[in-house]
Amino acid sequence: MADTPKHSVSVAGIVVRDDGRILAVQRRDNAHWEPPGGVLELGETFEEGVRREVAEETGVDVRVERLTGAYKNIPRGIVALVFRCSPTGGDAGESDEAQRVRWLTPTEVEQLMDPAYAVRVLDAIGDGTASRAHDGVQLIPGG
Repeated sequence: MADTPKHSVSVAGIVVRDDGRILAVQRRDNAHWEPPGGVLELGETFEEGVRREVAEETGVDVRVERLTGAYKNIPRGIVALVFRCSPTGGDAGESDEAQRVRWLTPTEVEQLMDPAYAVRVLDAIGDGTASRAHDGVQLIPGG
């Protein structure tokens, strides 16, 4: 089993306000717009990880509602579990990881985010649960 590939597990929160706007961050390291999220730490549940990551990156506290999708970055071996959330408190603002934090419309999400990240938001505002693969930017057909 020494040759078994290793994967990293990350979590992300699609935080949707009552007016339908979605919380997004512009990352400091690459200037890309994405939903807040990051690597799940050992010893924490998925929901704990989502709440921690969203709060760390944006200052917003959330209630985790449901799993909306599982996404795999094939080249990097990262599996992301994405959850729809609702804000419960805090004030959105920049952080060590986010140079900008904004509440976007779904149209702005499609315009600002790479397809591999925009689809996570669009899936989360729908009713189902998705399973998709991508190359870090673009979706992989049939993935």
